[in-house]
Amino acid sequence: MDIALLLALGLLAQSLGPSLGVSAQKRPSILYPWQRAPAPGRVRRAWVIPPISVSENHKRLPYPLVQIKSDKQPLGSVIYSIQGPGVDEEPQGVFSIDKFTGKVFLNAMLDREKTDRFRLRAFALDLGGATLEEPTDLEIVVVDQNDNRPVFRQEAFTGQVLEGAVPGTYVTRAEATDADDPETDNAALRYSILEQSSPQLFSIDEHTGDIRTVQVGLDREVVALYNLTLQVADMSGDGLTATASAIITLEDINDNAPGFTGDEFFMEVTEAISGVDVGRLEVEDRDLPGSPNWAARFTILEGDPNGQFAIHTDPKTNEGVLSVVKPLDYERCEQYDLTVEVQNEAPLQAAAPRAERGQARVHVQVQDVNEAPVFQENPLRTSLPEGALPGTPVASFSAEDPDTQQLQRLSYSKDYDPEDWLQVDRATGWVQTQRVLSPASPFLKDGWYRAIILAFDDASPPRTATGTLSIEILEVNDHAPELSPPSGSVCSKPDQGSGLLLGATDEDLPPHGAPFHFQLSPRVPELTQNWSLSQINVSHARLRLRHQVQEGLHRLSLLLRDSGQPPQQREQPLNVTVCRCGQDGACLPGAAARRAGGAGVSLGALVIVLASVILLLLLALPAALVTRSRQQSGDKGLLHGLHDDLRDNILNYDEQGGGEEDQDAYDINQLRHPTELAGLRAPLGRPPLRRDAPFSRVRPQPPRMLPTSPADIADFISDGLEVADSDPSVPPYDTALIYDYEGDGSVAGTLSSILSSLGDEDQDYSCLRAWGPRFARLADLYGTP
Repeated sequence: MDIALLLALGLLAQSLGPSLGVSAQKRPSILYPWQRAPAPGRVRRAWVIPPISVSENHKRLPYPLVQIKSDKQPLGSVIYSIQGPGVDEEPQGVFSIDKFTGKVFLNAMLDREKTDRFRLRAFALDLGGATLEEPTDLEIVVVDQNDNRPVFRQEAFTGQVLEGAVPGTYVTRAEATDADDPETDNAALRYSILEQSSPQLFSIDEHTGDIRTVQVGLDREVVALYNLTLQVADMSGDGLTATASAIITLEDINDNAPGFTGDEFFMEVTEAISGVDVGRLEVEDRDLPGSPNWAARFTILEGDPNGQFAIHTDPKTNEGVLSVVKPLDYERCEQYDLTVEVQNEAPLQAAAPRAERGQARVHVQVQDVNEAPVFQENPLRTSLPEGALPGTPVASFSAEDPDTQQLQRLSYSKDYDPEDWLQVDRATGWVQTQRVLSPASPFLKDGWYRAIILAFDDASPPRTATGTLSIEILEVNDHAPELSPPSGSVCSKPDQGSGLLLGATDEDLPPHGAPFHFQLSPRVPELTQNWSLSQINVSHARLRLRHQVQEGLHRLSLLLRDSGQPPQQREQPLNVTVCRCGQDGACLPGAAARRAGGAGVSLGALVIVLASVILLLLLALPAALVTRSRQQSGDKGLLHGLHDDLRDNILNYDEQGGGEEDQDAYDINQLRHPTELAGLRAPLGRPPLRRDAPFSRVRPQPPRMLPTSPADIADFISDGLEVADSDPSVPPYDTALIYDYEGDGSVAGTLSSILSSLGDEDQDYSCLRAWGPRFARLADLYGTP
């Protein structure tokens, strides 16, 4: 409520009371709200009724507030009434009026915090209900009392501040509220600290509630948390009060250096191991555990030139854990003296004192153990040429025992040698071959052979070392290149065709193969007169004619050389058929027959060779028949009584028969007994002539008389052989099937087709030697000795 308005209403009530003859404390003031003051020359105006003030929480009820009157009727002839909030509107019944006297009464306690003022309307009527005056406003103002305590916004306020903060550092703010009228002292709040630790390190602003530091000396390691009791009071600090707490936490700074708990530490470790912890270095630090101000970091300053030790921090205990990162050797150093320093991860404050034990000495004693032998070069790589003979030295794969202060003997053995190719000396480790390694071994990987050698001492228990021996098998140029293909054809005219493309292969691996060098044999210089040879690439060359030569087979000799060191070369034959070609450069039909004729061997000679092989098979048939006939009864004739039909297929070599169903390929009557053969022969017309029979041969003679005794068989065979060779109606030349029986004690000689031939005596088989080693064998068999 406006204080100036309250004072004005009070003065008005005091001034009105004496003029009406009514005491202000006992009787309500009498107001004439409708009275007009006469003024000459002016219109009369109604009074302006000032607000009526009443204090909240007034307990003497009903309490008369004011009396209103109308001057148009005498007392008792006017009816008064009021309307508005507190009368006929909520909250109802707060105010009432005596309708005959016009006195207004307060009937209930007022609360300014709920309603700070009421606006009513007053009415004046005559006894008949007619309006005597116009309605007028009546305002009732509720005067505030200090009936509400201030309240803090929270029961406890929290704040943080760094330890060692300078005076005046802001920490936190305390806030409170008051429900009373903020325009009065009832809501004028003041803050204060009722209680804090001694000495007083914090202060609070009485108007804003800001809490700040007031002194130096905040040390988290001494007191980490402060609890203050705060108070707020209204009436500018003289009224109602309320309390709350403020919890202030000191934040840590690195104002304490870490230090070792001792000046020296003693530890032991076993040699030849790594990755193990040796011991722990205990430190102490007063800063906040778990923070960077507390976490320790260790450094080895001296005593470890080779970096064999390392120190890491245990995050839980903040201890330094000393470990071995490289194996130690007792024979080289029996004890290590380390100088170790400790610091924090966070930098130390400049004003903080240094620790007295920021460094310490660590003595590490090395314990001796039996160590495994060590190969000086592992893996060991060496090389051998392919085909190395047994007993060839490979390498000396020896090891050393690190235990120089212990007298121990080393031994060697094989652990992995899949081809069992190597032999290892047990005492010295000397490795040599014990057999020839095949280049086709599946255990050769990219030309390397791998073996594993073991070295072990004689301690108890013994220690073993494993060494890998890798042997490169060096390629040796031990194969000359071979011509591919060994034969071909070219056109008889040099301007036709593209010549003959020749290639070469070599069993050796690079670099002992290509590029190959092709050359016409220097031993036959006349070859260069008719032929030319040009290199195409590293593995092929092209053969061409210089001018036209006779069609047929030509025998050339080429010299092939590889690129190995030293190079391998070999003269190789090349059979070149010169043929008549068409426009496309291909041989014309019929050229194949001319190529065969140009070889110098007749078709008859080839047939003789093949027939000789077949005759050898036929000679086995009479022997089988003789054996079978001896088992028959003596009074039966030759082959008489045989129920099995003995037969053989004699085929023309230039066509293949169809087996036993092919009756055109052989004459089955030739397999029958001579005595039965005569009865089967019947005039069936002229026998067919062979297509390959010479025109000079005469027709076959009529059948001769069969021999009557075994003594005549020799003459019978000789005569029959000549007839068979001259008969064009039987299979080629010397396949005389009628001589399938020789009889017991036969005096017949050999049936060799070469000896029985009538027209091949003048053949020259020496030309077969030019066809290669296989035909050279035939030339030796059938040619002139």
